[in-house]
Amino acid sequence: MSLQQLYVALLAGGLVLLASIVSTRIAVRIGLPSLLVFLAVGVVLGEDGLGVDFDNAQLAQNLGTAALAVILVEGGLTTKWSDVRKLLAPAGVLATVGVGVSTVLTAAGAHLLLGMNWQLALLLGAIVSSTDAAAVFSILRVLPLPKRVAGLLEAESGFNDAPTVILVLLFSTTPLQLDPLSIAGNLLYQLAAGTAIGLAVGWLGSKRLPHIALPASGLYPLAIFGLGVVAFAAAGAAQASGFIAAYLAGMVLANAGLPHRSATESFAEGLGWLAQIGLFVLLGLLVTPSELHHELLPAFVVGLVLLLVARPVSVLVSVAGFRMPWREQTFLSWAGLRGAVPIVLATYPVVQGVPGSDRLVDIVFVLVMIFTLVQGPSLRPLARRLGLIPAEAAREIQAESAPLDVLDAELLTITVPPGSQLHHVSIVELRLPEPSVITLIVRKGQAFVPQPDSWLEAGDELLIVTTARQREAAERRLRAVSRRGKLAHWFGEYGDLD
Repeated sequence: MSLQQLYVALLAGGLVLLASIVSTRIAVRIGLPSLLVFLAVGVVLGEDGLGVDFDNAQLAQNLGTAALAVILVEGGLTTKWSDVRKLLAPAGVLATVGVGVSTVLTAAGAHLLLGMNWQLALLLGAIVSSTDAAAVFSILRVLPLPKRVAGLLEAESGFNDAPTVILVLLFSTTPLQLDPLSIAGNLLYQLAAGTAIGLAVGWLGSKRLPHIALPASGLYPLAIFGLGVVAFAAAGAAQASGFIAAYLAGMVLANAGLPHRSATESFAEGLGWLAQIGLFVLLGLLVTPSELHHELLPAFVVGLVLLLVARPVSVLVSVAGFRMPWREQTFLSWAGLRGAVPIVLATYPVVQGVPGSDRLVDIVFVLVMIFTLVQGPSLRPLARRLGLIPAEAAREIQAESAPLDVLDAELLTITVPPGSQLHHVSIVELRLPEPSVITLIVRKGQAFVPQPDSWLEAGDELLIVTTARQREAAERRLRAVSRRGKLAHWFGEYGDLD
């Protein structure tokens, strides 16, 4: 590739990335899952759109697997141990027994209703049997669900990629040989070894990183995320499950009290979004929309079997011993979201040369598109109807993604330095330009909401909400009072920058 071609490729990639980000904002406002937007961007760029011809299943599989590793590391780094600690047992059963039950029932439906041979039917059942980590993390974390339900779905989606990949690879062998003992042994080894490697890498990282003085704080998030990738690669090299290793390593590191946790979560979230965008756009490029109409009916039939039979039965069987209320079971059954993982897995039998497997990519793509449109927007109304969230419940938000931009507002924080004339100035005497307001003061480690007659003290940390239009005026007023006190304007001090 010449330098000029590199510039063109980077320009195209940057424009696609920006278009995907802007489209995500629009999709959120109208209630569409972001993964559909990214897939649509890939379709628009593809053969039936702008004419980009991409049909390399091997490359799609390799890049998709790497992107899934990044997504799972991000998922582990943003999972709170307190939310999933008591849910490991049911999540583990859902990720293993549940996947097996769902695979068998979906395969039986595809074989009996569509006439697929058993190898393709089993492959299709395994491919769509697991919930998708990217879809779950991006959709469910904005719903105010009970921690038991949300934590169980997150843990399940983090764990069940591993057994699903194992089943897909086993069913992709030609000729197909179903040896229950061999399958069970392979599954047990990959899960056990992947778990051990993930926990070991996470534990070693949590013990060593606090004692390493890195020259820049921005290197800590890189090091922590890099450990998750190391866990994934090490497990893969040992013929174990890299997916479960990546997720567990990230979860151990995130909950070990390492420095710069907030920065690490932000960095991981950014990389996770980048991986999702690249993955979904790539998978959108892989399909040809003009050929999808042949698979609409098969995808719809398989999706109905999965949604109405296989998933509910797998949940019922998996949680039977955990005394879970029927309302939570109903929501778990409906919230088995599918996304990028099934489409990536559909490339595995293609690469392995399984006869007739080409159509699986199209079937899975259509299934994901249709049922994400159905399931995604319906989760909040269903949760409310089941009484899992009250109608007036607030939505949990991240500070960086708070809806301040909707109000054209900005969040500022300052610390009152020693010797500042802000010391002993009251809130009302500060006279910040409206609608600027000090919402919180942190003093000697204790936070409180200030009243109009509250006094500022040296060392106070102030949290200020203002509008974009008044931000400069608020900063000027703070500088002016800091320099000359509450009567700063009488002394001709207006907070100008030196």
